[in-house]
Amino acid sequence: MPRLRLGDWVDSGVDWLLAHVSWLFDAVKTVVEGMYDGIDAVLNAPEPLLLAGILAVLAWWLRGLVAGVLAFAGFALVDSLGLWERAMSTLSLVLVATVIALVIAVPLGIWAARSRRVSAIVRPVLDLLQTMPSMVLLIPAILFFGLGTAAGVIATLIFAIAPGVRMTELGIRQVDKELVEAAEAFGTTPRDTLLRVQLPLALPTIMAGVNQVIMLGLSMVVIAGMAGTGGLGGAVNEAIGQLEIGYGFEAGVAIVVLAIYLDRMTSALGTQISPLGRRAAAKARVAGRQKVWTYRPRPAVPVVGVAVLALVAGGMGVFGSSAGTAEASASDVGKGREITIGYIPWDEGIASTYLWKEILEQRGFDVTTTQYAAGPLYTGLATGQVDFQTDSWLPTTHAEYWKKYGKQLDDLGKWYGPTSLELTVPAYMKDVNTLDDLKKHADDFGGKIVGIEPSAGMMGLLKDKVLEEYGLKGDYDVVDGSTPAMLAELKRAYAKKQPIVVTLWSPHWAYSDYDLKKLKDPKGAWGEGDGVHTLARKGFADENPEVGRWLNDFSMTEKQLTGLEARIQKAGKGGEQDAVRAWLKQNPGLVDQWAPVDGQGRSQAAG
Repeated sequence: MPRLRLGDWVDSGVDWLLAHVSWLFDAVKTVVEGMYDGIDAVLNAPEPLLLAGILAVLAWWLRGLVAGVLAFAGFALVDSLGLWERAMSTLSLVLVATVIALVIAVPLGIWAARSRRVSAIVRPVLDLLQTMPSMVLLIPAILFFGLGTAAGVIATLIFAIAPGVRMTELGIRQVDKELVEAAEAFGTTPRDTLLRVQLPLALPTIMAGVNQVIMLGLSMVVIAGMAGTGGLGGAVNEAIGQLEIGYGFEAGVAIVVLAIYLDRMTSALGTQISPLGRRAAAKARVAGRQKVWTYRPRPAVPVVGVAVLALVAGGMGVFGSSAGTAEASASDVGKGREITIGYIPWDEGIASTYLWKEILEQRGFDVTTTQYAAGPLYTGLATGQVDFQTDSWLPTTHAEYWKKYGKQLDDLGKWYGPTSLELTVPAYMKDVNTLDDLKKHADDFGGKIVGIEPSAGMMGLLKDKVLEEYGLKGDYDVVDGSTPAMLAELKRAYAKKQPIVVTLWSPHWAYSDYDLKKLKDPKGAWGEGDGVHTLARKGFADENPEVGRWLNDFSMTEKQLTGLEARIQKAGKGGEQDAVRAWLKQNPGLVDQWAPVDGQGRSQAAG
């Protein structure tokens, strides 16, 4: 049967949309980012514990005293983990996605409830959205809206919109038909019947749909973090990329706190605003059945409580004060200009990124660093959303990305090299020393080579050239995965002294942590070693000539790089910049050599 080129048709459709409807995507992006920035600014304005108190008061109103205390304790825990700003960013993203999803879902659900033809058309579309892998939704979002919050919000709302439509339709259809007929018999217009009869009675079901939209939105934040949305999703992705189990657990706990709070509050709100719920609450108050721990005050009480907290906070100045402008100095070259650096979670990339973050901040720039997978990072550079990255392996490993995006990028030069790509085994595999030896030991390794991300250039080179050069195709399967998964598998096998062959590269900290040996490549299938280059978006060096000159002149020795990597590894997640500062103190003068300002001259990098 001939192959159906469905993917090619989709690619053609996407290209057409990008060519002809980009103005619409730009408009949507502006609106979404404006909503996100506004909500995020409001949530981050007060001190964390003040906002935790406000959210606790709302929980007290909706669910009772115990719920309020637990809400405050949960958000205080998030603050104590140092994840408050990330949590508020995630909450902002979910709220924006939920609002937009409901603006679309509720009218569509009402239309589907009133028209069986519309329902028949909408149902398969919703089935497609609910069963489509969430990662697939992120691809067109990045293409249409670029990296950042807009892509994350759009992907999240598409993923989460289905239950909003379904539950709205279901709630209206479940309203007793006799009540609707009675309203119509008394001359009620269809509009009033909908607003005064059907929607009030369907509110509990609709609110259940709202709850599901929010929960699905939160489940999408980790995937959305791959598009550079930051927040808790970004934290989880960083932890995955660097195999930081503890940090990943902390970020997961923060997501759980948000999920439980939003789940309980939306379900309670559905009860509060529905006619039956209000009637039941009034009966309970009259009967005096409420206990202290379940007592819910009237709406005026939480409003007054929030107002008092806000006034007290304003009087104490805990909304934050506008910091005075720092006095200009000879090293204040940046004068607060913003620079964004993207990086892949490879050790030399992390080290060089945080090194340049510290150097540029010392020179007066406002620097933001964001972790990406290789594909989104190059897309961000090409579209101008990322200013530069310091971990491009050329001409081999990242050859495909350079081929696709090279005309939209500026190469600011090689700062380290040569590197090497290799297959590696533990030193206790005595009889395996070269790639030729792998063929006769295929059974020992289970016919598997543990690889990294399938998008990595070395994976394509391994599958297309190395295996073929040494006659290993058919004897070995390359297991696609991720760098953290490969390192975890290496750690597990090494602890048990089991045979394993993995993809690795030099420099890498694994060679200092484990006794490993690189398999020799007598046929030269891996090719010459790469250089690690700094790539910038087109025009970045022209707009920032000092930074462009510093990056172009930058270089590190192996001793410097591995020393910095080791310091960062020891510091752990969240301590990267502190580790860089400590390392720079031990190596005085490097900042002035790598980023000279007027009067310092052009110095060479320290050897």
